[in-house]
Amino acid sequence: MAVESTHAAVEHPAIDTEGRELLVELVSIPSVSGEETEAAEALAAFFEAHDREVWIDDIGNVRAPGDDTVLLTSHIDTVPGEIPVEIKDGDDGPELWGRGSVDATGSLASMAIAAVETGASFVGVVGEESTSRGAWYLTDHHEAPDLIINGEPSGWDGITLGYRGLVEGTYVAASESGHHSRPDLNAIQQGMSWWDRVEAIFEPDEWVPVFEQVTTKPVDIEGGVSVDGLSMEATMEFQLRVPPERTPDEVRELSDAELEIGTVNWTESIPPVMTNPRTELARVFRAAIRAGGGDPRLLRKTGTSDMNVFATEWNCEMVSYGPGDSSLDHTPNEHLPLDAFDNAIDVLIDVCERCGVDDDVASDGAASGDSEAATNAEAAK
Repeated sequence: MAVESTHAAVEHPAIDTEGRELLVELVSIPSVSGEETEAAEALAAFFEAHDREVWIDDIGNVRAPGDDTVLLTSHIDTVPGEIPVEIKDGDDGPELWGRGSVDATGSLASMAIAAVETGASFVGVVGEESTSRGAWYLTDHHEAPDLIINGEPSGWDGITLGYRGLVEGTYVAASESGHHSRPDLNAIQQGMSWWDRVEAIFEPDEWVPVFEQVTTKPVDIEGGVSVDGLSMEATMEFQLRVPPERTPDEVRELSDAELEIGTVNWTESIPPVMTNPRTELARVFRAAIRAGGGDPRLLRKTGTSDMNVFATEWNCEMVSYGPGDSSLDHTPNEHLPLDAFDNAIDVLIDVCERCGVDDDVASDGAASGDSEAATNAEAAK
């Protein structure tokens, strides 16, 4: 599965390890959600070069089965935004700039290296930045592993234990057209009024951590006179983030109760997740980070990730981990210190070894819990 990239290679003396080469290669390939194929092929070629069984499944995930004591998984896709891929000198040494360097190609590449070094199972999933379609597909076609390490930026010395959930919806309203001087509310005003009431229900409390609150965010609004000129129309897409203390159903019901005019089509619902810091996996991570010279940090994220999906479908220990400062996610200043990337690889290898991952298992992909492994192995003959 040799893949020849059409993107110019970045050359710099700091790109001096196989891990850094893979990182730069993947960041150099645009992989916005829905357009992950070239990056997936490059990632699969890396595993093939290391004599690992690998294939790209029907949804686009890169699957490299191994020892399912630990499943290493991160997402291939990024959000849109072109950032020139280059190495710059930073306060902590050379840094790789480029879209996805932090969220989450740094995690993806570090996990790929750790997987070939230890024999752990690996999946690079698609669509995390949109609908998590890759993660949902994986849970339908793979038995639960013993442990999951989900790749997202936490800093090489941090582990993420929790994420808020998400509900998404689209508000739609229409009103009879009329002169703008009329006092009655039109569809646009009705939508604004409903949203004001929703925000009032979940009014921010400065004394409560954001992670423990519902936050509201409109993400797209359209409105105006209809094409036939007979009505005024309004459409608003929005997101509500759900803390572990609430459920998506509760948040939907409270929002629906404020409707007077219009309807809401609820399009996405992902429950929150909060794992126990005293699990064996969390303990092993703390030990590995200390062994690498770090002071372990336990994090809760206000966003949502594929870990929410895995926690919903699989009953096993899990954390999220990866190099990079998550405050740079989706920003025009996204960059990753290369030393932090190296440290994350060392921690991941240490964790896998402490958890008892067996490199010999990786030589027999059909021995994994993968329902597609035998079929794909046969097709490759």
